[in-house]
Amino acid sequence: MTQLKLAPLTPEAFAPFGDLLDCSGDPDKLINQGMCGRFHDRATLDFNAGRAGLSLFKAQPRALPYTVDMVERHPDGSQAFIPMSEHPFLVIVAEDAGGTPANLRAFITKSGQAINLHRNIWHGVLTPLHAPGQFAVIDRIGEGANLEEHWFDDPYVVVS
Repeated sequence: MTQLKLAPLTPEAFAPFGDLLDCSGDPDKLINQGMCGRFHDRATLDFNAGRAGLSLFKAQPRALPYTVDMVERHPDGSQAFIPMSEHPFLVIVAEDAGGTPANLRAFITKSGQAINLHRNIWHGVLTPLHAPGQFAVIDRIGEGANLEEHWFDDPYVVVS
């Protein structure tokens, strides 16, 4: 097995794969009588035929070391994972090498971070590290297959 070392999730490191969503820095504007900071238009939601839908997911927590034996991608739409708790979660992503995943990366979020995976990006499954594992997910709702899976002959293992 190939080991993947966890890295902190930063906007620069994650940029080739998607958008990091958080409220760091100053808001773009203040609303609600100055009581709410708006961080405006932080994700590129990108869908072929279909529409954006918001679903709620409840995933079983995983533990480190974590074995990655499969990644998936969605050719027809981006996918945003927004945790509904303060707990970190794993983000596994890979570059595309002629239709197969390559150069896997493993990130760990910090409290208050969410992600938006760009369309057609190889990524691991939703991987919370703590219960309750609840997420709001914004992705494509529509006709046709929007899922490709790649199973590794030699799995990866994520270590801290």
